[in-house]
Amino acid sequence: MTKKPKPVFEISKTHKPLNKASKPVVKTKNAKPSKLKKSVNGIVLLSGGNPQIAKADGDLPVQRYISALTGWKNDVANRLDLLIERVVPGVAKAVKWNSPLYGISGQGWFLGIHTYTRYIKVAFFRGIALQPLPPGFSKSKETRYLDLHENEVFDEVRIEAWVKQAAALPGWVP
Repeated sequence: MTKKPKPVFEISKTHKPLNKASKPVVKTKNAKPSKLKKSVNGIVLLSGGNPQIAKADGDLPVQRYISALTGWKNDVANRLDLLIERVVPGVAKAVKWNSPLYGISGQGWFLGIHTYTRYIKVAFFRGIALQPLPPGFSKSKETRYLDLHENEVFDEVRIEAWVKQAAALPGWVP
C-alpha cells in the first residue's frame, strides 16, 4: 500500500461560500510573511540585510553587492574591498551564494564576505594556516572567521597581514 502524499495546501473549514459560485479559501501551509525588503538602489536584501546578487564573476557584481549595503556595513565593506585590491594586485572577484569572494585566478578563493544583521563575517578559507589565527571557528577545520561589528576598531594592519598570508596559500575550490 502506497502512502498518499500530504497536500501542500488545505481548504479552510471555517469558510462558508456566499453563493454557489464562490470558491473556498485556500491557505498554504507554513505560509510566512516575506522578510525581503528593497534597498535604496533596488537590490533585494535577504535576512540580515545581505544583498541578493546573481552569481557572476568580476568586480561589477562585488561592487553591486557593496553598494546595496547601508550605513556602517557599506563603509566597512568598501574599506575591506580596497584593502584587498591594494594588498593583492589583480585579485579575482566574484559573487556566489550571495557573498563576494576573492581569489587568485587558477588557484581558488582565499576569502569571502557575508553580512548579517549585526556584523560582517569575513571567512578565510585556509585560515587555520594564518598567524595569528583569526578568532572565529568554523565547522570546516581549515576555515577561520573574523566578525566585524559596528563601532569596532578596524584593525587594518592585522587584516592586511591575514589577506597577504591567505592570498599566498592554495585557495578553496568549490
